[in-house]
Amino acid sequence: MSKSPEQWLEEISAPEKKRGILKLFLGYAPGVGKTYNMLSEALRRRSRGEDVVIGVVEIRGRKGIADLACQLESVPLRKIEYKGAVFEEMDVDAIIARQPQVVLVDELAHTNIPGSKHRKRYEDVLDLLDAKIDVLSTVNVQHLESLAPTVQAITGIAVRETVPDWVLQLASEPVMVDLTPEALLNRIRRGDVYTADKVDQALKNFFRRGNLIALRELALQQVADEVDRSLESYRTAKKIEENWGVRERIAVFISTKPSAQYLIARAARRARRMDADLYAVHG
Repeated sequence: MSKSPEQWLEEISAPEKKRGILKLFLGYAPGVGKTYNMLSEALRRRSRGEDVVIGVVEIRGRKGIADLACQLESVPLRKIEYKGAVFEEMDVDAIIARQPQVVLVDELAHTNIPGSKHRKRYEDVLDLLDAKIDVLSTVNVQHLESLAPTVQAITGIAVRETVPDWVLQLASEPVMVDLTPEALLNRIRRGDVYTADKVDQALKNFFRRGNLIALRELALQQVADEVDRSLESYRTAKKIEENWGVRERIAVFISTKPSAQYLIARAARRARRMDADLYAVHG
């Protein structure tokens, strides 16, 4: 019987973990360097003596990615026939049989071909974690289930593949892979992200500068929220009650004038956005 989201979250917060550790590389758009950073981390771990393999890495003609990936052992992909064509998907059972310490699983939101063990790649990752294998994975902020409608409103592009938000909370280390929108646009123009025939279309649609700025803010907010949750969990576990002063605090000074209500409302909106404590001082 499959576990509920609540059971997974309870296990990851247990003092003695009986499962693998998920490290997630989060980006705000394709091309910021998630897969490259994941592979670099894998090579560092291997140099320290860890047994690291590739479960699946999407290379898509990117030379830098291919150069790093070829330095690591890859578990052969599983071939699946569907509608007269043969597709390749990650072979979860083969990885579990191989029992590495760490496995790389690119593009967490990917939907598997019918006939695969699971419908979604993140479900494959849950199996690997349950087998006590650590997982390095990647995802873009637009693929988080709760943010997909916001992203569609910003970009005008529907997000077809999503990951439930609770899966992100399983990650012990959500890592923001950041790049300025200007630097990302330069990478796209150079052909480092897409082939030359797709560059113009990408720049005119998803990769408009305004879109990238908004998506980057969403990703930064998401990581900040995860850090806040981790800190609160740590303080609760350690029974730390004193204020460490790391949370933002907003104070609004008011008088008896009717306009004070507008100041309070404005301060309250800002406090909600920043998840800050709000104080009203009357004088």
